[in-house]
Amino acid sequence: MSFPVRDVLGHLIFVYIHLYMDGHGRMGRFLMNAMLASGGYPWTVIPVEKRTNYLAALEAASADGDIESFAKFLAQCVGSEVKPVEGK
Repeated sequence: MSFPVRDVLGHLIFVYIHLYMDGHGRMGRFLMNAMLASGGYPWTVIPVEKRTNYLAALEAASADGDIESFAKFLAQCVGSEVKPVEGK
């Protein structure tokens, strides 16, 4: 599955530049999902069990410029939400 760059960067940039200490993650994930949905992808929840991995990938992307790891993490989360279509 190819993953839309605008969704990864949209989420990353919003969370990175947002000035509030609380709430920007929820809004960033909402905006990411709005962009995913507009591209035909499923609404995706990042499970609580993956929160540490999510924050580490987000930190690596924002502090170290490692956007690839963040993109792969989000793609895995989206991929786990994709359900096979019956009969295809």
